[in-house]
Amino acid sequence: MNVLLDYLPEFRDGFLGTLAITASSALLALVLGVVIAGFRVSPVPPLRAFGTAWVTVLRNTPLTLLFLVAFFVVPQVLFRGASPYVLATLALGFYTSSFVCEAVRSGINTVPLGQAEAARSIGMTFSQTLREIVLPQATRTVLAPLSSIFIALTKNSAIAGAFGYGELFNVSKLLNDKGYAIAWIFLWTALAYLVITFAISGAFRVLERRMGVVR
Repeated sequence: MNVLLDYLPEFRDGFLGTLAITASSALLALVLGVVIAGFRVSPVPPLRAFGTAWVTVLRNTPLTLLFLVAFFVVPQVLFRGASPYVLATLALGFYTSSFVCEAVRSGINTVPLGQAEAARSIGMTFSQTLREIVLPQATRTVLAPLSSIFIALTKNSAIAGAFGYGELFNVSKLLNDKGYAIAWIFLWTALAYLVITFAISGAFRVLERRMGVVR
């Protein structure tokens, strides 16, 4: 208990840092994932090829390697002076977007093909059909897998601590270096992660109840 009370500001900052990186990465992954899922079901072959390549490369690349690229390559090529927060968000968001894409694409495939054909028959474009007809119905079926994906993202955010971003794992590492018992440090860190993951799970359960349909 002493380690928590003595370093409460550090634990608080680490907790808020984890919340911030989780929220920003989840938003980036959600936006990219939906867009890439649209590419994967697009009637335009180059877009389908791009979407397939995006998912194949990112899902089969170790997340640690993506962090190495984000922190040591991206600042040299694109964003000079970018903060660890921005770089960690890019690595986590891009990686998670490939999983979001596949979850959304699976949801799209559950919508009867006849609805898309009916929309096209009345003159709606592909993007209009996807946005107004298909995605609203697919959302109901993708909530459960998205919950698991974002919980995994929360736990994956610990890698950012190894690259100097101030989140829970980084705080745990600093306190361990000061000689505090690692078991107590990990206990409080694990409880903090549980609070975040339970909150995500609860939020998605509420969404599922509100958006659920009688089958």
